[in-house]
Amino acid sequence: MEIQHRWPPFAISTCSFFIFIFSSSSQPMDMHTSKSYKQLGYNSSLVEEAKLITELAEMDIINYALLKQAYTASVDVSKFLDKYEMSKLLKGKYEFEGACVMIEAGSEGVRSEIWAEQLVGMYMKWAKKQGFKGRIVEKKCVSKTGGIKSVIIEFEYKHAYGYLLGEKGTHRMITSHPESLSEVSSAAVDVVPLFLEETPELIVDEKDLKTSYLSLCKEDEGRKGTIVQIQHSPTGLTVESSGERNQFCNKMKALNRLKAKLLVILKDQGVPDVTKIKNDAITDIWHQETRRYVFRPYKLVQDVKTGIQLADPNFVLNGNLDPFISAHINNRHVCDMG
Repeated sequence: MEIQHRWPPFAISTCSFFIFIFSSSSQPMDMHTSKSYKQLGYNSSLVEEAKLITELAEMDIINYALLKQAYTASVDVSKFLDKYEMSKLLKGKYEFEGACVMIEAGSEGVRSEIWAEQLVGMYMKWAKKQGFKGRIVEKKCVSKTGGIKSVIIEFEYKHAYGYLLGEKGTHRMITSHPESLSEVSSAAVDVVPLFLEETPELIVDEKDLKTSYLSLCKEDEGRKGTIVQIQHSPTGLTVESSGERNQFCNKMKALNRLKAKLLVILKDQGVPDVTKIKNDAITDIWHQETRRYVFRPYKLVQDVKTGIQLADPNFVLNGNLDPFISAHINNRHVCDMG
């Protein structure tokens, strides 16, 4: 005989709430809202499943397999609603854009190179959990130990910049040994908008740009031909590209990255054009600590900017960044309201 289980009241309320939002409204979704749902991974089949679950709940008892399916659906619904609520707070400039994440290993040698590689895995796993993919477009001088000196990842989907903006800064792994000082491995994470449709207009004087063409290391991955490096002389900002199919495309990609960096600085400093940028107010990401990952003598991940702490570094490195991302978004929202 098949074991019967009573329907959990919390599952009924969750599914009913979901249906109320997406199905019971007398007003159709407007275009912007509909796009937002799709960008967050919304699928109309979830609504149909929620309807079916509610109908089954009215029968008071269901078999274990259906109960398990119902519970899974309600959890998926809850995650989607959390993501939707978070996305509604992304109202800052460029926060609807994709993201270009640049990770650079610190000066601690092999340790920092391996640590940088772990951070790459963390962001790739995070994107996968969101239902999207990150694309590694460039890796610089992979060491024989498996670490990396630098890497560039592009997240080509809406809201990625808004979600990952709080990751900008220095990430440090700390390990203490009984008879020695603490070992610190560091990596800097920079995040700039990846404009998915059209890059905002920005006037940059050609005379202020210094373009260099560099040779590739034989170990470089995802790099083709020549590295194109562009420096903006007034600010000292330097960007490069080598992952495109030819030199011209690499130059355009590098220029777009430079413009993205400059646009963010204009927004942060509240100035109208590049000539008004204050160089002494440009924040060096190496001087901006974001997160500490302690592995010994105890385990702890501490987000320096928000104060959020988690007890398992491996959990975080497995792509579970939502507690930190939510805290950063809420902090920005509060600051904007203030």
